[in-house]
Amino acid sequence: KRTSLALQPVITPELVQGQVHLKCSYSPHSPEPPEQFRVLWSRLSSPGKREQLHHETTPRPFSYLEMDGANLRLGDTVFCTVSAFRRGSPEQQSLPEDSKGFYAGIKFLPESLEIAEDGKEHVLTVLSTVPITCPGQDDSCKITLQLSTEDLGKSSQEPGPPDIALSACQVALLPGPCSGSSCAAATVTVTAVTDFAQDGTRVSRLSARPVAPRDLLWSTYTPRDVQVTVRDLPTGNCYSFTDPHIITFDGWRYDSYKIGTFLLCRSEARPFEVHVRQWDCGGHRSATACNCGVAAR
Repeated sequence: KRTSLALQPVITPELVQGQVHLKCSYSPHSPEPPEQFRVLWSRLSSPGKREQLHHETTPRPFSYLEMDGANLRLGDTVFCTVSAFRRGSPEQQSLPEDSKGFYAGIKFLPESLEIAEDGKEHVLTVLSTVPITCPGQDDSCKITLQLSTEDLGKSSQEPGPPDIALSACQVALLPGPCSGSSCAAATVTVTAVTDFAQDGTRVSRLSARPVAPRDLLWSTYTPRDVQVTVRDLPTGNCYSFTDPHIITFDGWRYDSYKIGTFLLCRSEARPFEVHVRQWDCGGHRSATACNCGVAAR
């Protein structure tokens, strides 16, 4: 009977002699530790299907596989499957145990965003699950990602102007120690463009592309896009017209007969205000003021 040894294989990224490797570690919890381990490396080739990359039999409680950009590339989801046996009795092999899938490449957190045209900034973290290598000297020890946005529109409409704005067009991933699932991270803020157009809910795509990487591992890699859904919010309206009749945002109506320059409206949340100038346009019988100028910031 084949038994499970609770080997609990785990994949972690590591730099070995300046090259990115994946390390599969496993620890047998048994009174008589096994003498040999069979390790099978595989990657997800299509949903639910795996393609074998490498296998080995080793006495060590770990196995390494290099990310060479050909056999094993960025964008792959990798697994290691481990079983154990005692020397001289390979037929008495323990049940094979799978690691969790390790995604090698760029991740965005959150993986998708739903935002509204309310001026709020949303932080998007861009992280690499593998270490950043230093193939050359000085400033080459980073991966620069060019960020771009594209409005996908709605099914009934053609794509329009960008519906989202980013705080930066590029982010740099710098080398550092790996912690958790992140070996390098940067942040960018995403804001919905307040366009005053009633264009419903629109979908935009945010893409990241490595800029002229010296490392071969990155030169053929295109990270997955992030989908950003932008929800329309109704636009407020206020009015000042003729001999100024004023209607406020909440529908209150009044008249203003004064002459001078006045603050019509100011936002407390952003640098937006409107000033109006009113001059005397009445006859001799009554004092009447009319709009004659407007300034907006």
